[in-house]
Amino acid sequence: MEDDSEPEQSCWAYLPDVCLSNMFWWLDDRDRSRAALVCKRWNQAMYSGSLWRTRTITFSGRPSRSNTSEFESALWYVKRFGKYLEHLEIKFLNPYNAVLTRKFQVTMRGLLSRLGKCNSRLVSLSIQHLELDRLVWKSGIRTQFLKNLSTFLKRMGKHLDYLNLKGARMTLEEGCELLNSLSYLKNKSFVSEINIEDFFSHHLSIYSSPLFHQTMSTFRNLVILTLNYNCISDEVLDILCEHNAHSLWTINIKCHIHDPHGQVVWGMSWANLAKRAPNLKVNFFFERVMKHNSLARILLAEIPLRSISLRSCYFSDPDWSMRPTLTNLLPAYKHVLQKLTLEFNNGHELLDEELLQLVLSCERLFFLKVWAFLSVAFVERLLQSRAEGKCILCTMKVRIYTTRHETSEEDRLLRDIYKKFRNLIDSELNYFVIAYPMV
Repeated sequence: MEDDSEPEQSCWAYLPDVCLSNMFWWLDDRDRSRAALVCKRWNQAMYSGSLWRTRTITFSGRPSRSNTSEFESALWYVKRFGKYLEHLEIKFLNPYNAVLTRKFQVTMRGLLSRLGKCNSRLVSLSIQHLELDRLVWKSGIRTQFLKNLSTFLKRMGKHLDYLNLKGARMTLEEGCELLNSLSYLKNKSFVSEINIEDFFSHHLSIYSSPLFHQTMSTFRNLVILTLNYNCISDEVLDILCEHNAHSLWTINIKCHIHDPHGQVVWGMSWANLAKRAPNLKVNFFFERVMKHNSLARILLAEIPLRSISLRSCYFSDPDWSMRPTLTNLLPAYKHVLQKLTLEFNNGHELLDEELLQLVLSCERLFFLKVWAFLSVAFVERLLQSRAEGKCILCTMKVRIYTTRHETSEEDRLLRDIYKKFRNLIDSELNYFVIAYPMV
């Protein structure tokens, strides 16, 4: 008698769709392609749109055999799965020479052209640190790349929600033309988050440009804006107040020593914006801009400051003092400041008392990161204040600079302090404190 029953199938054949999709999620492109050959059902799982909504495409930027596969893999992905893409990040790391930038530009032309035709759901695009002002970007290659990117943004502008071009380093005219691509035909852009930190080349006084003001007036739904202080002016703040006050939550501002930052911005402009955008929080990041006179011109009391970072990058100036900033300038934000980062070389002055009093006066401060010349006793006093409820710190990261190569004594004292406050640290704090030789 013949057996007409079907052959017994593996338990893998009954794997639920959700489990199959999760399994494919963890595989790279090569393994996904191989798994898709198992059976028809697994092949269908390969083309599930949920697997291909987010993509990071990395170009190493170095001449190697793998370089060709990087470019081919990027085009393969866009041709087969680009229509599902919602979040795209492109990384071009350390371009080595003009040949590689040319190859990158040609690949991006094909990638963006194909994506522009097949995709209608991209909401997030990030291409960071292009550094187009470097010599490896020959004029023709650079011009063609910007033309291709501009054409792509014109196609995607109607539904793109997030754009990150941090570190692009382009001219004022190039940058404004690219940003204006987002408002193509409509003269309005509804992107909600844009990062143009280091978007323009160094040394440019963007704040005085009517062209930049006109470009900023096209944005009508900004929630998060990240840019350099050399873009800030009364006109820009008024434009944000007029067109984005209903949506604006966060402005991140970087002020670098090489960017012009001597413009006069009136406190009234900040006050008007803060009044019209009551949820607004401003975060400042200073790189080697440490002198009190410069900071006082920028850090006006009317700014709704949530976070401030002051970094000198190990540079030391005996004519510079941090004390006026800690005692006169930053206390103006004691009712609003939540995060404070200080990294400076203060070997010529002791600031333990001033810093401690600043922390205790800031009633909403929950994050503190300090790299400076401090005594170990500062850490103990700060922990004691936290234990007594005099501050609400949740994160405490301190690097105690010392001029000695050997830190065994400081390490021993810090271990004793940790033992003393162990219960508090382990249960309530994100705590990291070390001694660090600064020689």
